[in-house]
Amino acid sequence: MAAAVPRSSKTESYVDNKRKDDVRQSNIIAGRTVADAVRTSLGPKGMDKMIQNGNGEVIITNDGATILMKMEVLQPAAKMLVELSKSQDIVAGDGTTTVVVIAGALLKQCLTLLNNGIHPTVISESLHKVSEKSVDILTAMAVPVELSDRDSLMKSASTSLNSKVVSQYSTLLAPLAVDAVLSVLDPSKPNLIDLRDVKIVKKLGGTVDDTELVKGLVFDKKVSHSAGGPTRVENAKIAVIQFQISPPKTDIEQSIVVSDYTQMDRILKEERNYILSMIKKIKATGCNVLLIQKSILRDAVTDLSLHYLAKAKILVVRDVERDEIEFITKTLNCLPIANIEHFREEKLGRADLVEEVPLGDGGKIVKITGIQDMGRTTNVLVRGSNQLVLDEAERSLHDALCVIRCLVNKRFLIAGGGAPEIELSRQLGAWSKVLHGMESYCVRSFAEALEVIPYTLAENAGLNPIAIVTELRNRHAQGEINAGINVRKGQITNILEENVVQPLLVSTSAITLATECVRMILKIDDIIMVR
Repeated sequence: MAAAVPRSSKTESYVDNKRKDDVRQSNIIAGRTVADAVRTSLGPKGMDKMIQNGNGEVIITNDGATILMKMEVLQPAAKMLVELSKSQDIVAGDGTTTVVVIAGALLKQCLTLLNNGIHPTVISESLHKVSEKSVDILTAMAVPVELSDRDSLMKSASTSLNSKVVSQYSTLLAPLAVDAVLSVLDPSKPNLIDLRDVKIVKKLGGTVDDTELVKGLVFDKKVSHSAGGPTRVENAKIAVIQFQISPPKTDIEQSIVVSDYTQMDRILKEERNYILSMIKKIKATGCNVLLIQKSILRDAVTDLSLHYLAKAKILVVRDVERDEIEFITKTLNCLPIANIEHFREEKLGRADLVEEVPLGDGGKIVKITGIQDMGRTTNVLVRGSNQLVLDEAERSLHDALCVIRCLVNKRFLIAGGGAPEIELSRQLGAWSKVLHGMESYCVRSFAEALEVIPYTLAENAGLNPIAIVTELRNRHAQGEINAGINVRKGQITNILEENVVQPLLVSTSAITLATECVRMILKIDDIIMVR
């Protein structure tokens, strides 16, 4: 009889009904599956994934956010991990694989704890404490950095690039990323960087070595040649126009019926005069370069208007995308002109040189350089031998830019190579001995979970993960805070001396976002379908 009496302490052991356990278990397993899918692509020696979508397009990448974004995930809890890597991409831009791998490891430990009969709320509370404590530990490890210290910025950018497909070009892309971000940094707002001010223009052909930073504007287009207009203009006055230089048309439903030739001639003559008067107004302001926005309903320019523009020695770049207009006007420091009546000289931008530059392989681009009073923007022209390399180079460059943006927001560096994770694991393990009850048990298992990062790094590099992680623990226990895995040499060294560094923001946001996501998955005990 006495055996059947339930134990008095309710929090210590927890009996839940079967259904809720099943839902929780299926959510956790789904989350872990997603994490295992990207785990192999972690670190500089990580593998790449080839993604093929329904219409046969192929993407090759090892950027965690890209892989997960393209994956068709149906299970709702697994979708949360995809969102997780997206939010890490927005906050930090790098560490998108790390954050998912950490979440997967934490979920694995949660499953064990749940099976031991610990209440999900207790686990969730401990997780929250762990994440707050981790941020403190990481901040204590970090090294402050100044933006004038270009070396440190380059180290962190090249660390980010080393784990990408284009890692062999990191010596070229890292300084490029640093210069790009520093050139758009506004001294009046030192902590804010808008990466939309760095425009990446992709042009097929050449190799990644030909990638360059352009002070000015680059268009992936040709100059309109059809009527033999100029292809190079010095001391340019540039107008960005949003109206069409073509004869007016009727609305779509209506039509004009012309009955005899004299009227036909009159129409043509009127059209010619209409275009000529527009071009005379443009020429009168001294404008000699036109950037014409793409038009949908009418042709932005006709052959006739191109002919007259060529005679007026005006260089024309047409089909400028609508969403580029803001960037162009900011760079040229001019105003977009929406109507011919408003065409005035003060709305023009000025530059020393506008020219069409042939690239060795038959492609051409338009470059505008020597812009007066240039806005704080910059252009990066990325080259690549095929579309896959080109796209991956753009993604990697974006990650490198984000890393430097993190350093601008929060000016601290931290060692890479699994060093912060092992240090966290060690300190949290020590901290768990101070806590009481179930909490201590939970914290200890989460501390173990963080070892997944160095373990995976070693595994992907083909080293013996168990030996490496044990040796790492040993080094950290002796007080070598910055000891990490040196993947190139296949041994453990002081990672800061090897120049493997990352911004503090990447590590802290990875831990906080991962724990947040795991806590949400833990709290779900039922899935209800609603039509």
